[in-house]
Amino acid sequence: MRIRRSISHLGGLLAALLLAASPAAAKDYLLTGAKPDKLVLVDAAARKVERVLTIPGGGVAPGTIVPSSDGRIAYVVSNHMGSVSGIDLDSGKQVFRADFSTGDLRVRSLFGMDVSPDGKELYVFQAPVRMLPGEYRVEDTRIAVYSTADGVGAKPVRLLPAPRRVAVLAFSRDGGTLWALGWDLYGLDPKTGAVKETHKVLNWSRANHSPPDVLDIWPQFEQAATLSTPYFTARTDLAATDPGAFRTGLMTLDLATGRMDMRDFEDTSAVIFSSVVSPVKRTEAYSVYTQLTKIDTDGGKLVKRVDLPHTYYSINVSSDGKEVYVGGTACDIGVYGTDTLDRVGQVEIAGCPDQGIASLRVIRR
Repeated sequence: MRIRRSISHLGGLLAALLLAASPAAAKDYLLTGAKPDKLVLVDAAARKVERVLTIPGGGVAPGTIVPSSDGRIAYVVSNHMGSVSGIDLDSGKQVFRADFSTGDLRVRSLFGMDVSPDGKELYVFQAPVRMLPGEYRVEDTRIAVYSTADGVGAKPVRLLPAPRRVAVLAFSRDGGTLWALGWDLYGLDPKTGAVKETHKVLNWSRANHSPPDVLDIWPQFEQAATLSTPYFTARTDLAATDPGAFRTGLMTLDLATGRMDMRDFEDTSAVIFSSVVSPVKRTEAYSVYTQLTKIDTDGGKLVKRVDLPHTYYSINVSSDGKEVYVGGTACDIGVYGTDTLDRVGQVEIAGCPDQGIASLRVIRR
């Protein structure tokens, strides 16, 4: 009995020591960019800027931001869409850089970028143009694949063919498919670039509807593992004066299963740019522009809409699904409760720099 009690006491003591030695629970941080050359890390719960980091190069106008899965590195398209930098969020050092253009080939990245789930490769959609003496020759679009271990001065380890007009890249959760959102939604083989499957978007065959209009350059799928974007369409069987002739919907792609849905939720009454799905209530989504909108994706209906103090381009949501964050455009990030859409907080970036079209990402640290 004494031996058993001693072993039990020792086990309890060991568990207490292990608990005391374990790191503090991870919490949400927001990651955004600010002109001309800043990467901004925000403590979401404290409502304060944790640190502001400089992207080397000067005057680079940060755009698409992709965090590594461990939340340690942020890859950001910069240099007027001509480079990507990997910034260590603790030290502020540039640990990765790829400059796209070489010789007479001028290359720009038009938004689409993602990192493989294992963190080993970075995929960047690129549009090259050959700068010849008498002409600019448009080359085929492509996806450049970089090894993240190659550091500063990285060159593509392979170039994949890619459809034109791709604005968002998103890996499936198992890493087996690279989704590319353009006129349609393409499931690509990340090794070869071959199109494995296509979900029709612009080329849908919905009766009595015009091709949908989509504008999406903001990757905001990390929390719910769901890529989403608003779309707008017109009923061709109704008069243009009919209030029901123009419809707004939400496209969602489950990055775990590959299931895609496109569902209307209202007669068009507001412009919305970007959207995000709740990681807790997967039937709830939120979208933003001059107003913040809450959507029931299962029932296909508008739940609530509130006016915002100014335009916001990008949106994201907390890990517990209780707060939604709106950013981009100006120098503040607005914080809203997801239940009521009441404004519950705000974070301002010192000096009021413009976030522009920078992504708003959530990382756990």
